[in-house]
Amino acid sequence: MVHTATIPLMLKQLRLTSMARHWQDLLGKAERNGWNSGQYLAALCEHELADRCSRRIARYRKESHLPVGKTLASFAFSEVPDLLSGQIQALAGSSDWTVQARNVLLFGPSGVGKTHLAAAIGHGLTEQSVPVRYFVTTALVQHLQLARTQLRLEDALHKLDRYRTLILDDFGYVKKSEQETQVLFELIAHRYETGSLIITSNQPFAEWDRIFPDQMMTVAAVDRLVHHATIIEVSSDSYRRKEALGRIAGVAATMTAPTATTRTSPPHTRSADIGLEPAPSG
Repeated sequence: MVHTATIPLMLKQLRLTSMARHWQDLLGKAERNGWNSGQYLAALCEHELADRCSRRIARYRKESHLPVGKTLASFAFSEVPDLLSGQIQALAGSSDWTVQARNVLLFGPSGVGKTHLAAAIGHGLTEQSVPVRYFVTTALVQHLQLARTQLRLEDALHKLDRYRTLILDDFGYVKKSEQETQVLFELIAHRYETGSLIITSNQPFAEWDRIFPDQMMTVAAVDRLVHHATIIEVSSDSYRRKEALGRIAGVAATMTAPTATTRTSPPHTRSADIGLEPAPSG
């Protein structure tokens, strides 16, 4: 005969931490509502699964190194009218494309929100228990280059396989050197049809010969990336520049606002104009 006093110990040994916390409360609820043993067990399992899912998502969020706060909710789609918000929301809201090892390529000039969009998609994936890892491309390339000099590049590439999606931000800033571009190409080849890549670049494909040292490698890299890919062009004025100009305008408005004063003497009208214009951008 099993004594209920041993239940907490057995659940701890089985590492059923949520069940260990809730079994007594749910037992009381089951007795009050007339649940049978199967209903009681199902409720316990639901708590355990929900708790494990929550902890897994929290772990994936921490390991992703995604920029904090760059989510779909905080992206100003109104500033990029030509961008199809539904397309971005679909990528962030469904992980099916990552199962198919498809890629997402975001192109556009500096400051239009490519990093924000890539991170927002990444945040959406982690909420679906998809392991994601964000990298500034130059930092990842340096890491892989070091691994290569230590004769462990293959191990480093396989370690990245634990992430179903890799985000390579600022792809166009990789130096055009044989060592760096070679490991970058090997990463692309290694992930081809096995894992998804989200890439942001301020350089279109036509200018990728500035990244890779020869045309054959450029064509091979582009071919692997676009074979199963969603390509998104982000065309707008620099979002960061508009934010900066908005802040300057706010300061100017504050400084030009009239100040009300109270006088006991007969009213006297005086006007003063303060002019402040933002410096021209370079």
